[in-house]
Amino acid sequence: MLPEDALDQITRRFEYLEARLSAGAEPAELAELGREYQGLKPVVAATQEWRAALSLRDEARALLADPEMKALAQDELDTLAERIPELEAMLRVALLPRDIADERPALIEIRPGTGGEEAALFAGDLLRMYQRYADARGWTSVMIAQTETELGGLREAVMRIEGDGVFARLKFESGVHRVQRVPVTESGGRIHTSAATVAVLPEAREVDIDIPDSDIRIDTMRASGAGGQHVNTTDSAVRITHLPSGLVVTSSEKSQHQNRRLAMEVLRARLFDLERRKEAEARAADRKAQVGTGDRSERIRTYNFPQGRVTDHRINLTLYALAQVMAGDLDPVIDPLIAHDQAERLAELEA
Repeated sequence: MLPEDALDQITRRFEYLEARLSAGAEPAELAELGREYQGLKPVVAATQEWRAALSLRDEARALLADPEMKALAQDELDTLAERIPELEAMLRVALLPRDIADERPALIEIRPGTGGEEAALFAGDLLRMYQRYADARGWTSVMIAQTETELGGLREAVMRIEGDGVFARLKFESGVHRVQRVPVTESGGRIHTSAATVAVLPEAREVDIDIPDSDIRIDTMRASGAGGQHVNTTDSAVRITHLPSGLVVTSSEKSQHQNRRLAMEVLRARLFDLERRKEAEARAADRKAQVGTGDRSERIRTYNFPQGRVTDHRINLTLYALAQVMAGDLDPVIDPLIAHDQAERLAELEA
């Protein structure tokens, strides 16, 4: 049974927020009220649709006593018998506890793993895949740090993506991505296996993570790169070391002031992610992990080029659509991951 009292409370809260926003809330409150309003909107919409279907069912049942309307009413009841359970399932998903980070921008960090230059080239392919996906969804992506190899591969890339529901859709991308293909550096035509690591972090706000100046050391240095115009000739790159944790972040754009701001964003996101991981591990200590821990050492996906195959090992999903996926069509991979996570959390609540 769905919690009718809770649904009523949510609806009343939604109507209150709607009235406050329409009346013109104070600027200091506007953003917070807007976020809460948007968070409740899917629940209220699902509630209204479910209750409308129940009302139609009651009306159809009443018409069964009318000989002239009985056949039409029975057809309506048959349709609603299928539709109402679907609406209930949608409403249960909408009622699942929301990750407060789901609507935040995300930072994606990509680094080569095992495989030498081929791993660096594959890391570059992954970066372009996520850039294309962001473009397709109308998101905005900004490169914070990017270091290339002489052959055009990546030593490291850190990218910020902003848009509607960015972290919610990308958070299951963290882990080891494995590639099986003939490297461009291989003259014998043999298939090699290489890997790259991806970490997706929700952007942290200053209210989430307070970093005292005494906890950091800031160094400036000359930007490094593959050569040519990509290398700065002034000491504009910034490296920030978080002394308590030992975390080190860098940013190498042209402006030193901008680099400090970007590097602090990355540091804050990493520290926020560490706190989230501790909480998640504590909650998961007595139960099986869901879609994945997000650990960078966990192999999550294989991209097999000879077979044109993509396999996500966490949910045993195999798609023969490698070209489309690498071109940025990630929804056929991400949607099943989100659905699996929702099903696991629903099962956990019902248990």
